[in-house]
Amino acid sequence: MAAKPQIAIVGPGRLGTALAVELTRAEYRVREIISRGSRNSRRRASELAKLVRARVATSHNARLDADLIWFCMPDREIVAAARKLAPLTRWKGKIAFHSSGALASDELNVLRQHGAVVASVHPMMTFVRGSIPSLKGVPFGVEGDAAAVRVARRVVRDLGGEVFTVRKQNKAAYHAWGAFASPLVVAVLVTAEQVARAVGLSAAEARRKMLPIVKQTVANYARLGPAGAFSGPVVRGDAAIVRKHLQVLRKVPGAKEVYVALARVAMHHLPVRNRKQLEKVLRSAS
Repeated sequence: MAAKPQIAIVGPGRLGTALAVELTRAEYRVREIISRGSRNSRRRASELAKLVRARVATSHNARLDADLIWFCMPDREIVAAARKLAPLTRWKGKIAFHSSGALASDELNVLRQHGAVVASVHPMMTFVRGSIPSLKGVPFGVEGDAAAVRVARRVVRDLGGEVFTVRKQNKAAYHAWGAFASPLVVAVLVTAEQVARAVGLSAAEARRKMLPIVKQTVANYARLGPAGAFSGPVVRGDAAIVRKHLQVLRKVPGAKEVYVALARVAMHHLPVRNRKQLEKVLRSAS
């Protein structure tokens, strides 16, 4: 296979868009953007195809003349999409990736049975509407057939990312790890917005005023590690202040439970003082 295989992207959503753009920047040829038949999906595919100078297709008329077919869709749709595309080309000599973080390469078994080599290739990155992140420095969790994994390593290297192997049986844990690193962080921040209402701030004001401390916390975590970045009344063992927090948080639906859960995590994994008094306060809040 050529040093830079030609690629078809199946699914013009947020992930597919980011990959197509970054692959093009890395001088890969994206030949085809394959969408579902819905109007919105076709529109997104057309916009993306124009951006990366690719052909637009659906599962009914895809040519699949690329070397590498990369499935970028919700987990529940991967198997069905692979089955639809299986009869449209000869798969022997081709490579197929999917980018589910939670599911193994076996989701593409139908293509494996037709002669393709397959892998799951998942970037540990968040993809949201209105943002196309760089993939430089991004780790990709990879699992699958040896020949497909070799190609994945080459492609990820050219994207500026790094590959690490995730065993098939560990995929769900790997994906849960990612959930704690991004979407659940957002859940904590939106809880903070709700607490800020008790201070008299709107959600927008809370976001703006929180950003300096949030950014500094992440910077401290990156430079000093979790113990060095941890601050506040729990690390000081100030049980009286923790009790005051818990009293006021009863007025904010769900916030007390989040606070107690995270404080208990801190008690277990981080250096804190006055543990017995803190444990007593947290027990009384349950």
